[in-house]
Amino acid sequence: MCKVLNVSKSCYYLWILNGSHENRIDIKLYELVKQIFINSRRRYGILRIKADLEDDYGVIVSRKLIAKIMKYYNLKAKIKRKFVITTDSDHNSEIAPNILNRDFYTSTPDKKYVGDITYIQTTEGWLYLATVIDLYSRKVVGWSIDENMKTSLVKDALDMAIKARNPNSGLIFHSDRGSQYSSYSFKELLQKNNITQSMSRKGNCWDNAVAESFFHTLKTELFYQESIKNKAQTNQMIFEYIEIFYNRKRRHSYNNYLSPSKFEEKMLQIEMPA
Repeated sequence: MCKVLNVSKSCYYLWILNGSHENRIDIKLYELVKQIFINSRRRYGILRIKADLEDDYGVIVSRKLIAKIMKYYNLKAKIKRKFVITTDSDHNSEIAPNILNRDFYTSTPDKKYVGDITYIQTTEGWLYLATVIDLYSRKVVGWSIDENMKTSLVKDALDMAIKARNPNSGLIFHSDRGSQYSSYSFKELLQKNNITQSMSRKGNCWDNAVAESFFHTLKTELFYQESIKNKAQTNQMIFEYIEIFYNRKRRHSYNNYLSPSKFEEKMLQIEMPA
């Protein structure tokens, strides 16, 4: 209607709201909340939008008002689906003890890593994604994609993390009991880099909850309500999600709504001597 009558949207809203100064501010806030939601590719809920408003725009508003604005525009963040366990622990390889024991906190980077594998459907068959997450900031420090779940998949992900972070001795790497993680060649890689292996108890996904949660988030925010792509397109989408959005931009509740990279940068500045 505005386009046909050659009237700006802002004038239309002012006409509805009687044109008061307070309502002009509200219009800008409404549009800003909508824009933040769109920029997140419909991934952000109330708390992350609130953090964006405060940190990036200096606007402090209540969660109730943001909820009202989202309801006005019918903005609904993507909802997480139920997780499906795919671990193959039916093997005779030696199992490492559960050293991590659900202690997912660490005050120092590169002290505790968690790893896991998930499957992703494409129009050309399945792809398998292995990730390595630093529990310090929840940053994905290593990852690998392949068309099969051979041991090389998890080795490549861990090798990427080692090369990127160069961790000191004493690092703990925790995973489920999957055959890839209990293989001789993977254990050899751990020993070569003085990394202590830890494994979840059998059939207990909560022992690796952080890794499971990341796959929840990735599948929900990247593939939910999206058409299935081919392998090349899916590979590119995962790269952009992890390296550009998740690590650098996505606000993580564990980090007081800072992205993993920004959290590490902030903590490094605090720890540096004056």
